[in-house]
Amino acid sequence: MYASPEVCNLGVTKKLNIQTMHFTKVQISELMRKHAEKENGLHDLMEIMLESMMVAERSEFLRENPSNKGNGYRPGHAYGQGRKLEFRIPRDRYGNFHPQILAILRDQEEECDRLAGALYTKGLTQEQVGDIFDQIYGQHYSKSSISRMVESVRTQVGSWLERGLESYYPVMFVDCVHIKIHRRRSVSSEAFYVALAVTDEGRRDVLGIFNIPTESAAGWSGIFETLKDRGVERIGLVVADGIRGLDAVVGEKFPGTPLQRCVTHLKRNLFAKVNHGDKGALAADLRDIFRTGQRDYTIETAWAKWQDMCGRWGKDYRAFRLIRCNADYKAYMTYLNYAPEIQSMIYTTNWIERLNRDFRRVTRMRTAMPNEESVLTLMGSVAMEHKAFDRLLPNITCDRTLFPD
Repeated sequence: MYASPEVCNLGVTKKLNIQTMHFTKVQISELMRKHAEKENGLHDLMEIMLESMMVAERSEFLRENPSNKGNGYRPGHAYGQGRKLEFRIPRDRYGNFHPQILAILRDQEEECDRLAGALYTKGLTQEQVGDIFDQIYGQHYSKSSISRMVESVRTQVGSWLERGLESYYPVMFVDCVHIKIHRRRSVSSEAFYVALAVTDEGRRDVLGIFNIPTESAAGWSGIFETLKDRGVERIGLVVADGIRGLDAVVGEKFPGTPLQRCVTHLKRNLFAKVNHGDKGALAADLRDIFRTGQRDYTIETAWAKWQDMCGRWGKDYRAFRLIRCNADYKAYMTYLNYAPEIQSMIYTTNWIERLNRDFRRVTRMRTAMPNEESVLTLMGSVAMEHKAFDRLLPNITCDRTLFPD
């Protein structure tokens, strides 16, 4: 077929209508060489080749289906070599033609998205992900292309963090992890609140991750309200560190729910109040008070031991005299009201502290996170993919006899 002067001059300014033209091999080679020399030439040639392959595929499809006919084109796009490819997709009259090349392109695009998302959620920046893609594919991927690839991760994590929740959880651990993020022209360390629960089935589940710049009981008040809006009605036990005012917030939002303060946090605070040479003896006293797994060991016995210990240590350290009769410290002994087989699991915030270490591992690869959304995306992806949470907890039965609702 005769080619137009525009094509013969190889001055291609728009996509070639390749299905109406025939060229010799020499003409095709010359056309591709000249076109490739132009800015974005290889990109344009890729679009032309893809469209040509789809036209050829439709022709074969119509030969096998003689009662059907071609019906023009529809616009389409895909992503390749770090850029957006735009082309026309051939159609048939009955809508039965689906180009195989599109399925291949979508598979490749989805694989790139998965790889970019996996790298990003391991703590790499978008720039670092782009550098890796350059090494793998030998082609520069723009920041906007990488951002598009990880957008599916952001969307998935965002939906998961706002999902509906169960009405009852036997145990809920709460804690904050502090992450540095950019705020305008400065960097600030902000609190990200984490709620980790044990389900009725005996598995762990992150109920939510929230950003409030500072850690406070008031912050938890709003978060508990959000959890209730998402479906939570009752909590069997709340386990937390020593943040002031939390007991009142728990009592207001979940009436009747007891609070267990973290014994590990208490020990650290007390160790800081004595001389280094006295820490061994203090540790032995604290182990004797905060026992686990003994059915006949009660809060009353533990409280008596506490007062005796504070009396002895108070002779040398004023701090112990001040806390000896402070009834707030009974919140560190709440775990003794529960079955011996689960006491070691609920008398500290160790479970959520381990999760926080995983959060820090993926965020500390950067000096500071660009914004709170990026932090929530990383932390949420870690929580979603935490394989340990899929396993049933050993030696624990979260039934109503242990955690009455």
